Amino acid sequence: MSIEIVPIAAQHRARWDVLFAGYAAFYKVEQTQAMRDTVWAWLMDPAHEVKGLVAIAGGEVVGLIHYRPFARPLRAASGIFADDLFVDPVHRGGRVADALLLAVHEIARKGGHSLLRWITADNNYRGRGVYDRLATRTMWITYDMPV
Repeated sequence: MSIEIVPIAAQHRARWDVLFAGYAAFYKVEQTQAMRDTVWAWLMDPAHEVKGLVAIAGGEVVGLIHYRPFARPLRAASGIFADDLFVDPVHRGGRVADALLLAVHEIARKGGHSLLRWITADNNYRGRGVYDRLATRTMWITYDMPV
């Protein structure tokens, strides 16, 4: 099946909503419609740092990825951080995630960024299989300090 990667647009809202809710459920994150409305507003605002792409297969949105630039002061460079990547479970195994990541990688390359970075849960074994094929796992451990 052919996969087309396109910038997220208004006509993708309904399907994006279902996929983004599925992403939150996968990571067991409580997410409300108001939260999705906020993220959607960011994605539709050309001035906001968060951007998005969707994967279309068979005329249907089957995957999403959100990304944003970040500074890398130690390297005197910038990178792109992929915050969210989700593929409809029915379409997993069809290289949709690969296509989304490679599309953002190309955006990073064209934008003069030095790398594409993302994190995932340790127990996301299926996703990690994709990531291990496409990228290098780092030694870094992340920490969160709620504000």
